[in-house]
Amino acid sequence: MSLLRRISTAQGAPVRFWLDGQALTAMAGDTVLTAVLTQTTQLRRSEFSGMPRAGFCLIGSCQDCWMRLEDGTPLRACSTSIVEGMRLLSGTPATPLHQKASS
Repeated sequence: MSLLRRISTAQGAPVRFWLDGQALTAMAGDTVLTAVLTQTTQLRRSEFSGMPRAGFCLIGSCQDCWMRLEDGTPLRACSTSIVEGMRLLSGTPATPLHQKASS
């Protein structure tokens, strides 16, 4: 299931990317946000509450769509184009970052 679905029948070239280690396919010209949300039901999980997030303003102003590449580089999903081989992390930790794991 996905949060977004394409309504256009025009097809761009396929672009392969990874999200949390899972291989997925987007279309050339997609933003990271579009690529992820046409494949899944959430963009990331909040580092504060652990709740699912999907972007808010979609124009790069609200800070709600920040994701990271596997190498730790942050990016705004709503204003970054997906590229072949991109390796994204949704920031879906077993324990939200603001909480300490119990020992």
